[in-house]
Amino acid sequence: MNTRHDKILFWGCFIALITTSYAFFSRMYLCGGQFMTDFNLDKVAAGELAGAGIWPFGVSIILFSLFIDKVGYKAAMIFSFLCYVIYTTLAVMAYGAIQGVEGAALVEAQQKGHSLLYTGSIILALGNGAVEAYINPLVATMFRDAKTKWLNILHAGWPLGLVVGGLVTIALSGNASGDWRLIIGFILVPAVVFFLMSVPLRFPRSEREQAGISYVDMLKELGGFGALVGFGLVFGQVGQALGWPHIVAWILTAIVVVVFVVVTKSFGSGILAVLIIIMMPLATTELGTDGWISSLMEQPMTKLGFNPGWVLVYTSAIMVLLRFSAGPLVHKLSPLGLLASCSLLAALGLTLLSKTGDAALWAIFAAATFYGVGKSFFWPTMLGLASEQSPRGGALTLNALGGIGMLAVGILGAPFIGYLQETTATHTLMAENEAVYQQVHVEKDYLLGKYDAIDPMTAATMKGQAEMDALAAAEKAGQFGALAKMAVFPLFMFVCYAGLILYFRGKGGYKPVEI
Repeated sequence: MNTRHDKILFWGCFIALITTSYAFFSRMYLCGGQFMTDFNLDKVAAGELAGAGIWPFGVSIILFSLFIDKVGYKAAMIFSFLCYVIYTTLAVMAYGAIQGVEGAALVEAQQKGHSLLYTGSIILALGNGAVEAYINPLVATMFRDAKTKWLNILHAGWPLGLVVGGLVTIALSGNASGDWRLIIGFILVPAVVFFLMSVPLRFPRSEREQAGISYVDMLKELGGFGALVGFGLVFGQVGQALGWPHIVAWILTAIVVVVFVVVTKSFGSGILAVLIIIMMPLATTELGTDGWISSLMEQPMTKLGFNPGWVLVYTSAIMVLLRFSAGPLVHKLSPLGLLASCSLLAALGLTLLSKTGDAALWAIFAAATFYGVGKSFFWPTMLGLASEQSPRGGALTLNALGGIGMLAVGILGAPFIGYLQETTATHTLMAENEAVYQQVHVEKDYLLGKYDAIDPMTAATMKGQAEMDALAAAEKAGQFGALAKMAVFPLFMFVCYAGLILYFRGKGGYKPVEI
């Protein structure tokens, strides 16, 4: 029976996750709008600023997990709060740097403001990662007899932050000259609340420490395979951000993997290895699609007179409600049964969304309902599954899984979704109007190889009605064709979950591992 102390600590974690989600969303929204205008950023510079708030997020989750048991969960909580305060301060300073400045001095002021925002974004991402690094193992420790249920309730805080962020975005979307300090400053409201709730409380030691599991035994659960994937993504992301040659990231990854293998003499937990593989398409299905959904649904929603952000708000609201109701479903279906069912629903939802290019409003939201229900339980149930099947790994395995998912979206998932859009659009254009295709297509490459794309600068010069119609049709096909193709991710997940269900059935049924 959990005490009142545990419940207060839990709700402090919940509000911390709302802070993380709102901070993540609001900054991404501003990067695509007001930050570009106020600090004279092109799309490349805006993308770099956006990336500064993403890659340290996933990196810090994994790195924190290596020593969070040593410094304690409370220290991580205090660190995250300080990061939010520092980010807010730097952002307000950036706003102030350009106020009342004109002429030649404005360029220097914009550069100064951009530098403040860039530094603040990295600090914010480190704070976001610290939140994820302490709340997941803390909740798994306090509610060890119902981990999946309480991790689902905890992670209702993420979509709730998206709902708040989406509503703020929609409310301000018609006010291009708005004072974005209000958007940034709102971060401090939940931040101060979770800090004041949590700082007087006693934070328990991790489940692993209470059971007397050694640090090396914790590392064994992750093992060589987990180190290969986790730190391969860490060094790949850091190298991408800092402009390292690919060989440097591979060498650093090899060094860490060798150290892990020598110290642990372990490949890692077999179940955890499977979950790591599943986590990458899972994160792309949830976070990757969420990152693209507003732009993907912009054409049909705008045509109907609605802000496309309502689709994300709606699906996020579904996630909030369902994650609070996860307990009975987990009890009835088991974590694996729930994940397998949700994978099919998510695949159906993405397929139906791909058919809504000219649909009525009710059809768009009906399709979004399937997708929203499907993705609701993915992330927290996977964390619960990892904690139940690999408890000896403590904070490391739990956070490594989440960090791998976050990094996989940034390095592989989100760019791959963009790749699907570009290649579908160019193939459509080539089939419908090869003359226009020959004029506008360019060959590009990214991490996974070369691809055909439509050059936006050249496309903007097309003035003939037939040319513009062909380009518009290609763009539409690219957006909705990508949604259909993305259904392969949850279908792959379903096959994996079905295999795990059969595996556990052969062992007498699914049971959490106790230590």
